[in-house]
Amino acid sequence: MLRENQRHFKFDWITIILFLLLVGFGYLNILSASHIGEITSYFDTSQLYGKHMMFIGLTLILIILILSLEAKFYEKFASIIYLVAMLALVGLFIFGKEVNGARSWYGIGSMTIQPSEFAKFATALAVARFMSDLQTNMQTLKDQIRVAAIIFIPALLILLQNDAGSTIVYLAFFFVFYREGLQQIYLAIALSLIALAVIGLKFGVLITAAIAATIIFSVYFLRRKKRGSILQYIAVLILCVGFSYGVRLFYNHVLKPHQQNRISLWLRLEKDPVKLQRMKKEEAYNLIQSEHAISSGGLSGKGFLQGTRTTGKFVPEQHTDYIFSTVGEEWGFLGSSAVVLLFVLLIIRILYLAESQKSQFSRVYGYSVASILFIHFTINIGMVMGLIPTVGIPLPFFSYGGSGLWGFTILLFIFVKLDSNKINEW
Repeated sequence: MLRENQRHFKFDWITIILFLLLVGFGYLNILSASHIGEITSYFDTSQLYGKHMMFIGLTLILIILILSLEAKFYEKFASIIYLVAMLALVGLFIFGKEVNGARSWYGIGSMTIQPSEFAKFATALAVARFMSDLQTNMQTLKDQIRVAAIIFIPALLILLQNDAGSTIVYLAFFFVFYREGLQQIYLAIALSLIALAVIGLKFGVLITAAIAATIIFSVYFLRRKKRGSILQYIAVLILCVGFSYGVRLFYNHVLKPHQQNRISLWLRLEKDPVKLQRMKKEEAYNLIQSEHAISSGGLSGKGFLQGTRTTGKFVPEQHTDYIFSTVGEEWGFLGSSAVVLLFVLLIIRILYLAESQKSQFSRVYGYSVASILFIHFTINIGMVMGLIPTVGIPLPFFSYGGSGLWGFTILLFIFVKLDSNKINEW
């Protein structure tokens, strides 16, 4: 009986320690980015760092609650959790509070709750439950459509709330499907569409058509045995050109001016120096200040609470999406590398544990956790460093905010609980 009880408390402490290191180091950087004047108390809730300390305290209680529930609870009630999360997203259209142009929050007194942060783990549970119930390997079109619908619903609801950043995160599930047997052709198509979109915006439809034609007909002439009808290749070329043209229409007529400017700056599309300078002042101000802060940190950084650009509040909203710039300035290249290493180790550890699961539900959920963290981590740091267009998504366990911290904590520790139970899944 003692051994049986011990099994329920055999959690993966490597994952937990990595989590605690990220949360702890994240708090130090939030403290640097948000403090005003002398720090009298780390629990001063009139300051952002004091509020975040309260969020961390509630997070610890949340972890105890998650780990105290039976592992089967999450599989049994996955559909209900997903339904509640979707209703919460729908409710935003009626009761939501608009912040920075996005109706993504519920106002509760002086606090706000962002349901999209909780919809991620709910969607991961629903996908894992659906795939494990069907024992699907993603080979049939019917299963692919049904699983895609589970992801499409929250992604669409979040997009309609004008939160494009959070919508992009749902692309993470593509990695999960690929692990579970989705054909490689989908990966090839996805990469091709991304390439077509970028080339079409950068060089225009005619050059895109020329490049596509060269590649497509080179493949046709090289495949002597299974080349098929030339009409099929012509049809593919037409689709490529049509997609490229559609991307330009979407860019010019659907995207909002600030979204166009962010992409334009990233791809260096603007040729007019006057307009370019204005765009940099309006749309790239955060990014430019962030890059200056990171580069000023040098190898070892300026020291904790010593970052002049951080304490001088040069980077707007530095405690949220641009928190990594604080790391770069005060902790330097070495500290930034340590943060990247911690995230990489955490993601690799989750993938390792996911592969050791005895049930498809736990494995799919584990891959979902790793994929969501990977997308957030890659996009956020890439955005702060100017490697990708500016997208408003937080850095997990680092960025200020209760909803983000709690959402990522629930996402991770449900898997910690599932992993602790794998010995009973034989």
